[in-house]
Amino acid sequence: MGILTIPDKAITLTENPEIRAYLNARGILFEQWEASCAFSPDATPETIMAAYEPVLTPYKAAHGYQTADVISVRPDTPNLPDIRAKFLREHTHTEDEVRFFVDGQGFFWFNLENDEPVFCVKCVSGDLLSVPANVKHWFDLGPEAFVKTIRIFTDAAGWVPHYTQSGVDERFREGF
Repeated sequence: MGILTIPDKAITLTENPEIRAYLNARGILFEQWEASCAFSPDATPETIMAAYEPVLTPYKAAHGYQTADVISVRPDTPNLPDIRAKFLREHTHTEDEVRFFVDGQGFFWFNLENDEPVFCVKCVSGDLLSVPANVKHWFDLGPEAFVKTIRIFTDAAGWVPHYTQSGVDERFREGF
């Protein structure tokens, strides 16, 4: 189950309908998907893509996405500190950042400004989150440093991060 936390207001939402309503009201898509079959934790990317094809293909068509792939980050991933550091800095993308969590977990942080408090969404297996283009955010692998996701996108060039240098992310990295 996902969790949405608003640290500055000491608010935590733990029910998916509440999380979905909060995010959708801010233009962030949040859904839950199920695989069409069970697979082992060491399933190949092809097996994972095939398991989610019944929901992935219509989703891509409905939203104009062209491609998808599977990525996996584990504690023994080479260059993990460098990979993690790249995600931890507040940034934007020129297209939506869509992630479906197959296994593990990750924390998406959002800085929407406009008097909105910074908030965090813990995503777990079954969660789909779509960060709209140009929305300030950052991603934390969390203490387990394990996540397997399907990335969905129109053009890989749109995934190039544009760092904001705002420093907001630094405040929320400490002790969360």
